[in-house]
Amino acid sequence: MNSKKRVCVIGAGPSGITAAKNLLDEGMEIVVYDYGKEVGGNWVFSDSISHSSVFETTHIISSKALSQYEDFSMPKDYPDYPSHKQLAEYFQHYAKHFKLYEHIQFNTLVEKCELNSSNKWEVTTSCEGVKKKETFDALAVCNGHHWRPRYPEYSGSFTGKMMHSHDVKRFADFTDKRVLVVGGGNSACDVAVESSRVSQQTDISWRRGYWVIPKFFFGKPSDTVGGILRFLPSVIWRKSTSLMIKIWQGKNSSYGLPEPEADFGFHHPTVNSELFYFIRHGKIKPRADIDHYEGSKVVFKDGSKVEYDIIVACTGYYISHPFFDSKFIDYSKGEVPLYLRMLHPEIDNLYFIGLFQPLGCIWPGSELQSRIMARELAGKWKRPENIAELSHREVTKPDFNQIKTPRHTITVNYHAFRKRLLKELNRK
Repeated sequence: MNSKKRVCVIGAGPSGITAAKNLLDEGMEIVVYDYGKEVGGNWVFSDSISHSSVFETTHIISSKALSQYEDFSMPKDYPDYPSHKQLAEYFQHYAKHFKLYEHIQFNTLVEKCELNSSNKWEVTTSCEGVKKKETFDALAVCNGHHWRPRYPEYSGSFTGKMMHSHDVKRFADFTDKRVLVVGGGNSACDVAVESSRVSQQTDISWRRGYWVIPKFFFGKPSDTVGGILRFLPSVIWRKSTSLMIKIWQGKNSSYGLPEPEADFGFHHPTVNSELFYFIRHGKIKPRADIDHYEGSKVVFKDGSKVEYDIIVACTGYYISHPFFDSKFIDYSKGEVPLYLRMLHPEIDNLYFIGLFQPLGCIWPGSELQSRIMARELAGKWKRPENIAELSHREVTKPDFNQIKTPRHTITVNYHAFRKRLLKELNRK
């Protein structure tokens, strides 16, 4: 195999830059296209609505120890849970250290990616109104999966302001407003807590029970404590974690919230140390699932009816690759059958980096995926011959048997997934 390949990398976020770095390590020629103005993807804060999905107070929900690249540690003075500003600086320092900027074209939209008759990728881009088409040997898709908002659908119409958590930037906008937050994930709980500091009223509506984990157990980040238990059998680990959470902070029902339907792991957990505190201090009021809208009022399934100025839908995102023809590849609905969450069963020069959702941080896994990609392109690693079977197994035998919702199509166990990737790297 020719070790010198020309590779297109879509995105200069956390997954894109580690893809670029590892490709360069193996001698590849690369071009990175990014729609933004700086390295960091979602973590580059902007007051305007853009690709970025962080708001002014966002901190990471996985600890520093389990969120840094293996070959580029975070600064020692960073806290256990760095802010969005610190993370953006970290990614930018990474890009400078490994001399990635000279390979990145910013303000560039990837409009179309197509395979030609020679099995090369023809990539059409647009920058400041100028379109360009270039040809590549391989394509690394690193455009993330937290940028195309998904809204809930209820009957009736709401005449107040409806927005998605993706568009929340500064919480002064909620001053003296009556706010309803819809959802129980990380963004929902963060928005509820932060808006309640300034709002006239903040309510939160859950349609099901969620496992809410504090950021610290026994004085240590919760993900590092969870890592200590990772060698237990899955069933025991889930039950032990469930019991530990209940002992630590009580049942959800003690706070007026629905109980989880099953043990820890049946859905993506929420990491938040303040939600229960603010509920018990009367700053956030739990509400039932929404039944329908009546103008400025929301009617809940328990029969209550409340008037709001703003509804914030914290209801997740679509997986979206708009540069592919939807008949060619479309993972916005249904399962995502990729081996190691990155390798297509039929297209051998296409790589998805970071298209997974761990119970932990994405970037360390993206780094390992990138090494596998780079080694394969350099002729140092060979994919299994039964890759179609293995891709099918990814969706039929997942790390966790979770509820069937769009959010849970790409979930992996952080430690188990990392172990699988390392095992592959050690295989010739």
